[in-house]
Amino acid sequence: MTLKNIVFLDADTLDLPTLDTRELKALNANIRLYPHTSEQQLAERLKDADGVLVNKVILSAKVLSTVPRLQYIGVTATGMNNIDLAYCRDSGITVKNVEAYGTDSVAQHTLMLLLNLATNFVQYRRDVAQGAWASSPQFCLLNHPVMELAGKHAVIVGHGELGKRVEGLFKALGMRVTIAARPGKADDPRPSLTSLLPDADVVSLHCPLTADTDKLINADTLALMKPTCFLLNTARGGLIDEQALYEALASQRIAGAGLDVLSQEPPPCDHILLKHTLPNLLITPHNAWIGKQARQTLLNRSVAHLAAFLDTTAL
Repeated sequence: MTLKNIVFLDADTLDLPTLDTRELKALNANIRLYPHTSEQQLAERLKDADGVLVNKVILSAKVLSTVPRLQYIGVTATGMNNIDLAYCRDSGITVKNVEAYGTDSVAQHTLMLLLNLATNFVQYRRDVAQGAWASSPQFCLLNHPVMELAGKHAVIVGHGELGKRVEGLFKALGMRVTIAARPGKADDPRPSLTSLLPDADVVSLHCPLTADTDKLINADTLALMKPTCFLLNTARGGLIDEQALYEALASQRIAGAGLDVLSQEPPPCDHILLKHTLPNLLITPHNAWIGKQARQTLLNRSVAHLAAFLDTTAL
């Protein structure tokens, strides 16, 4: 039997040395691991590949058309917007992603962003570090507003396993939660996002990036939000028009935003949301999903999907 050639194009995205990789090593295939792969390196690394594991490297139709042996793409993530799925479907290439591997990790990160915004944690931590508390005439500092989340209205966009987990956390804080209709789904009986925004205290995004959700949060939708509203995004950066968000935050048309994702990653130094210091903006480096257990689950499921493919294609 001829062993299949499997290439992992960006293995460092999982930080494999910190994980149990025995199942990966036990696969009945020739496995080549590359820490990272640039666009210029793709052709050489894919030329004899039967299967690919990939996290964020873009596999366009142009690239895929040069890999005649390719039969399988395993996406070590949930989102597949870096893969030309139409080309794969037409060419008979199997594509498998991994869903719900990091539900708890991402949900707790979402909650962390909200709690930091609601308590003005970063501002108060800075004040303590700069000696403002030590020089205070009274026992506490009161110079930044704090929102009590109990009783506040949270709107969630995207109600898969992750959205449901976040809903549970929000309700545990005593919040009222409403689920918005899926964007672009005219037959969804739930209320539309635009109808919910004027009453929302928190808007949390957990939906995929599609043609219907691209720049879902834009100047028009931001204008519908209350000046006390917080926006959270631990899904995909492209869900937000970042220029519009910057303008809304800079003018305090909304109270704040907590983002774990940007439209370009890694972002350029002059990214509109990074080159200015906005006290009402929290940005983390797309690491909501990186809890060790989440990454181990992701690896195990990716390997299991690949193993099943290898079994079905064995000669």
